Amino acid sequence: MYGEYLRRVRERKPLVHHITNVVTVSDCANATLFLGALPVMANSPLEARDMCALAQALVLNIGTLHQEQVETMLLAGEQANQQGIPIVLDPVGAGATPYRTATALHLAKHLRLAVIKGNAGEIATLAGESAEVRGVESGQVAEVIRPARALSASTGAVVAVTGAEDLVVWGEGLVRITGGSPRLRTFVGSGCVAASLVGCFVGASPGQPFEATAAALTCYRRAAARAAALAPAGPLAYRDQVYQELAAIAPEDLD
Repeated sequence: MYGEYLRRVRERKPLVHHITNVVTVSDCANATLFLGALPVMANSPLEARDMCALAQALVLNIGTLHQEQVETMLLAGEQANQQGIPIVLDPVGAGATPYRTATALHLAKHLRLAVIKGNAGEIATLAGESAEVRGVESGQVAEVIRPARALSASTGAVVAVTGAEDLVVWGEGLVRITGGSPRLRTFVGSGCVAASLVGCFVGASPGQPFEATAAALTCYRRAAARAAALAPAGPLAYRDQVYQELAAIAPEDLD
C-alpha cells in the first residue's frame, strides 16, 4: 500500500529544506540522505526564501529555539506557502515553556502547514488542552485522538501523534501505525528524524500529505523493527543500524 510513496522518494529525490535544532541536525541530514532524498540545513534569514524556493518540502523543528530562528522559519514558510511547498512542523517541547508554546502556535497561525508531528503532550498543548511536558518528553494524555482532530480542524494540517503507536489524523481519516521498537527511545534525535522522513515523503507526493505521512511513519517503524533484530546491545549500534535499514528498505517491504 505504501510502497509507491517510498518509490517516489527514491525516484524524485526531493530536496528537503530543514530549519532545525542544533542537537540533531546531522541525524536529520543523514536520515534524509540515506532514505534517498536530499537534505539542506540552511538556517540564516538572509537566504531563507531563496533556499526554500529550491526545495520540495520544508521541515521546521523548534528544539533549540531562538528569535533569529523564528524569523528564518517565518520567511521560509511564507516562501513555501507562495510556491505550494508542503511544510512539516515539529513543535518540540511545546507546553514546556510559554515561549516555546507561543512560538509553535504563532507558526501554526501564520503559516499554512501540511503536517504537524508531535508527541501526545505537544499535540494536546497546541490543541488547547492540558498536558504534562518535561523537556521533549510527554506525560500521559487521557484521549489522544480528540486533541489531534481538534488541532487538525483548526489548522487544516495532517496531525501525526507519535508514541507507543503512531496516529495520523486528517478530517475524518485516522491511521494507526504499530510495530517498530522501543529502542528508538534510546538515542537522541529519533523524533526529529521522524519529522525529516515525513518531509521526504510529503515532498515526493505533493497533494497527498495524509497518505504520505502514514507511509513515512510506517517506513520508519519497519526500519526500526528490522534494526532491533540485527543490532547488538547499545544505543549507538542501534542508531547506526536504523540508518542502515532506512537505506536498505525497499518499497516492497511497505506493501
